[in-house]
Amino acid sequence: MGRPAYRALLHDALADGAEATPDKVAVHVGDEQLTYAELASQSDRLAAALQQRGVRRGDRVAIFMDNTLACAPAIYAVLKVGGVFVMVNPQTKHDKLRFICNDCSVRALITDSHLAPVAGGLPDDVPSVKSVLFSGDPAAAGALSGRQVEAEPLAGVLDAAPAAPQPPGTIPSDLAALIYTSGSTGNPKGVMHSHQSMTFASGSLVEYQRLAPDDVMLNVLPMAFDYGLYQLLMAVRIGATLVLERSFTYPAEVFARMREHDVTHFPGVPTVYAIMIAAHRRSPLSFPSVRRVTNTAAALPPAYLETLREIFPNALIFSMYGLTECKRVSYLPPEWLERKPGSVGIAIPGTEVYLRSPEGEAVPVGEPGILHVRGPHLMRGYWNNPERTAKILHPGELEGERVLCTGDWFRMDEDGCLYFLSRSDDIIKTRGEKVSPAEVEAALCSIPGVREAVVVGVPDPTLGQAVKAFVVPAEGAALDPRRLRFELTQRLENFMVPQEVVVLEEFPKTPNGKIDRKALQ
Repeated sequence: MGRPAYRALLHDALADGAEATPDKVAVHVGDEQLTYAELASQSDRLAAALQQRGVRRGDRVAIFMDNTLACAPAIYAVLKVGGVFVMVNPQTKHDKLRFICNDCSVRALITDSHLAPVAGGLPDDVPSVKSVLFSGDPAAAGALSGRQVEAEPLAGVLDAAPAAPQPPGTIPSDLAALIYTSGSTGNPKGVMHSHQSMTFASGSLVEYQRLAPDDVMLNVLPMAFDYGLYQLLMAVRIGATLVLERSFTYPAEVFARMREHDVTHFPGVPTVYAIMIAAHRRSPLSFPSVRRVTNTAAALPPAYLETLREIFPNALIFSMYGLTECKRVSYLPPEWLERKPGSVGIAIPGTEVYLRSPEGEAVPVGEPGILHVRGPHLMRGYWNNPERTAKILHPGELEGERVLCTGDWFRMDEDGCLYFLSRSDDIIKTRGEKVSPAEVEAALCSIPGVREAVVVGVPDPTLGQAVKAFVVPAEGAALDPRRLRFELTQRLENFMVPQEVVVLEEFPKTPNGKIDRKALQ
C-alpha cells in the first residue's frame, strides 16, 4: 500500500520518518540513540502492550519521566493506541502527582525507576490506575507496585508485546494530550489539546523557524514543559534529529554534546542564556554550527544580544511568546530584533491576534488592550472544568467560533508587533513555568511555626519574574528563611521555591483589612 494521502494525526509523522529514513537517528540521549525505525518499532510494541492492559481510545496515560531515551517512545505509544498522554514534570512531588492522576483518572502510569521514591504508592492513591510500566532498574518494581497493581519493567513488556497495536480509530479532533498548568486557586488545570491543534501548532512553528530535515535540534528543557515537548514533535515532523538532555545543570557536558553532534537549533529561556553568557566570559564559547536560537518564557534582555551573537555567530535569534492554552502566540522575525526592542512579535503563521478593551471594543494602535488569539491551535478547554474554560474561551466575532481571551495586557504597533505590559491575574511566570502563589502559600503554611504567608512575583531581568515570599511567624516561633526554603524543596518543584523569603512581624493591610499584596511587591 502507498502512503495515505491524509496525514493529520500527531504520530503520522513518525510513520513517515520510519519509511523515508529508517536508519537516520531520531533521538540521541547521552551515549544512547534511537533511529526512526527503532523509535517507530518501540512505540508500536508499547502501544500494543498498553492495549493488552486495557488502554483504549480516549484513556489518559500519565508519563512521569525525565528526558530519558524511553520517554520519546512512550509519548508516541500513547498516541498510537488512541490515548491521551499526560506529561508530568519529573520534579513534581507525590501529592501533586496524585492530584493530577486523580483529576483526569489516568488508566496507566509510565515512569522511570529512579522516580520510584515519588511515584511509589500511586496505584493505591489513584483507583483508576490499572497498570504501571517503568524504565531502568527492575528492582524498583516493588516500590512502584500497589496492592492490586504490579509494576512491570518496560524492557520485558516490549519483548513480550505484539509488533503493532490494533488500529484504534483515532480522528484528528480526538484529544492527544493533557498539559497541566498552574491555576490561580492553587490546583493545576489540565489543558486539552487535540491531534488537530498540536499538528497545526508544530507545523506553524516549523514554518516560521525555518526548520529543515538536516537540522540537529537540542532540548535541555523538560518535556512536561510544552516548549520542550514541541522540540520532539517538530524534529519528528520534519525528519530531523533531536539531541535530548535531562537538564542544563552541567553546562560543560551540554556544550560538549553540542559540538559532538554539530547542533543547528538551540531553544532556551533567559536563565539558560544567562548561564551561557557567564560561562562565555570565563572562557569564550563559539557554536558556529547553530543556525537558530529561540527564546521564550520571558523577554530576552537586550544586553544579552551582543554576547549571544559572539556565542552563536551564524544564528538567527527568535524572540517568542506563548501560552499553554494555544502553545505559541507570536514570534519576532530575527531581522526585526534591533528595530523592535522589547517586542514579542507578530502572530504565528495561520493565526490572528488582536487587542480589545475590557468592554470588548477595538483598541487603537499603540494603546493598551487585552490580547485575544484566533486559530486552529487553541485548546479544547480545561479538563472537567467548564467554568474556567468559559472564562478564557469566548465567542468570537465570526459566527460559531471561539477565541482565546488571554486576559493579559499588551500594546500593538503599526506593524502588528506585540509588546507585553502586564498580567491580569496573580499567576507568576518564572523560568517559563507558571507558579500559583496559592500553592506556594499553602506549602509555607504547612511548615510548623508559620502563621501566614504571602507569595508574589517581582520583576527579574533573567527569570521574567522571581518568586518572593513573605511570612509571619506564629506566636513564640522563630523562623529561619534558609530553613523555610529547604522545607519548601521537600514540598514543591524547584522552580516554585522562592528566591527569597522575608520574615515580617505583620503584613501591611488595605483600608478594608485585606493583606496589601501591592505594598509587598
